[in-house]
Amino acid sequence: MYFMALATDYDGTLAHNGLVSASTLSALEKLKRSGRKLILVTGRELPDLKEAFREIGMFDKVVAENGALIYTPASEEERTISPSPSTDLVDKLKKRGVKPLSVGRSIVATWEPHQATVLDVIKKLGLELEIIFNKGAVMILPSGINKATGLAAALDDLRLSPSNVVAVGDAENDHAFLRAAGLSVAVANALPSVKETADLVTKGARGKGVEDLIRKLIKLDHLIVRKRSRGVLLGTAHGKKVYLSPVETVLIAGSSGIGKSTLATALTERLVEKDLQFCIFDPEGDYDGLQGAVPLGDASSAPSKDQLLELIGKPDTNVVVNGLALKVDERPDFFAELLPGLGSVRYRTARPHWLIIDEAHHLLPKKREDTRAVLSLELPGTVLITVHPEAISTGVLRLVTAVIALGPKAKSVIKTFCKEAGLEAPRNIPTPKGERVLLWRPHDDKKPFTVKAIEPDQSLKRHSRKYAEGELDEAGSFYFTGPKKAMNLRAHNLIIFARMAEGIDDKTWEYHLRAGDYSKWFRRQIRDKDLAHETAAAEKDKRLSPEESRKRVLEAVRRRYTAPATAPEK
Repeated sequence: MYFMALATDYDGTLAHNGLVSASTLSALEKLKRSGRKLILVTGRELPDLKEAFREIGMFDKVVAENGALIYTPASEEERTISPSPSTDLVDKLKKRGVKPLSVGRSIVATWEPHQATVLDVIKKLGLELEIIFNKGAVMILPSGINKATGLAAALDDLRLSPSNVVAVGDAENDHAFLRAAGLSVAVANALPSVKETADLVTKGARGKGVEDLIRKLIKLDHLIVRKRSRGVLLGTAHGKKVYLSPVETVLIAGSSGIGKSTLATALTERLVEKDLQFCIFDPEGDYDGLQGAVPLGDASSAPSKDQLLELIGKPDTNVVVNGLALKVDERPDFFAELLPGLGSVRYRTARPHWLIIDEAHHLLPKKREDTRAVLSLELPGTVLITVHPEAISTGVLRLVTAVIALGPKAKSVIKTFCKEAGLEAPRNIPTPKGERVLLWRPHDDKKPFTVKAIEPDQSLKRHSRKYAEGELDEAGSFYFTGPKKAMNLRAHNLIIFARMAEGIDDKTWEYHLRAGDYSKWFRRQIRDKDLAHETAAAEKDKRLSPEESRKRVLEAVRRRYTAPATAPEK
């Protein structure tokens, strides 16, 4: 499920002439049994609402007085989120003959045509109040209090995001909370202005319209999301914007250093703009310092499962789970242990809205057989990032609904994915050029096409400790073999590389030096162009003795990665 709650207006939406029909009540009960929450959002005062609507107890939260009062039927707790009405205001309105006049915990209400008198009194008293209209009703509330602020307070109690809420209404005072929801719906009898701004308009009026909406939510939740939500901006193609749906499973793949994490960073910025929560699983510390996210774990301490679940429980908190302190062979087990708790949160709240799994071949490897926990999540709103799609669990690849391939080998990425997922590869696959990426949705019967991808506003700092102290995988490690391949010494980080380089014989050192192997590793795996450039100069200088070249290369490494943080560069 993506939509976890229904927020509905009362008069003119749920109720007709103040009453809710038996069939509408039955539909509400069915929606609640599906695991969703019910929130009533009304301009009525609570005592009046309780009298008119005896079944109020089926709702998880009630936002009354047009957003000023939050009521929890299960506990009968009442909470105002705005000040009490001014006694001077009430007295002046009564003296000016404004009636009927209703005074609630925070709201003061009357009917047209008293709005001119109300506005005059507010101005003369110098009060910071505003008037909200509702089909002839005139409601006076503190500035900034409306149905949207009330809904936000109720959702905060329920630990739900507005993006996962469907809101339905019919009148002027419903605009605010309809705009705040992930999907806005107007019933057939709604005002024209409400219909114009709503995402959907029901065929039925009032309660019948709500019943239609509930049936669609239960049967077509994800289909509604795909059709009605623009999702996350990926880029542009043929002059049109291209979006990733909130319920897609996306594979981002391409050669090392081609820009996969850069694209992922740009996507997180769009998520922050849309108030969509994300969680990044970052095995190698590539997202250190990401803006808008709380880091969890570092090169010396592994992330805590309890801390992660606590942070994810807050809808406005994004998390980067840094697995750099974990060994490569520990990462799949750690990730698998997190899945049940994470799956439980997603089942209850549909959050985090997006999971971004970097180095997915580490965390969801093909060789691992117990992917049932992963598959139970169905991975909606998930981005899988990898250099090696063929090394990801086949069961996981079959869940992918969008492939984004980067770089000159983008065609082979699509073909490899198809081979592993058991799909027929598309014909005439274009090659993305420059800043463009290749996008293909394997189940849409459309050809792959290139997209000019968005770029991030921020540039991530390279995580030097990752390369100095972490554990690169086998493909990313450096191997000292010598000219006759007589040895096979693996250096899985720069500290180990430096130690091994000091201990190997001159012939082995010079064999790799003259082949340019050191600068290639620094450029492709360590992703440090400056280090690679300095090393390449030593590799090309044949005047240097083995001792001199060794000293120059290792000094360059230690100056950048293993020297104390406070030491100045030489």
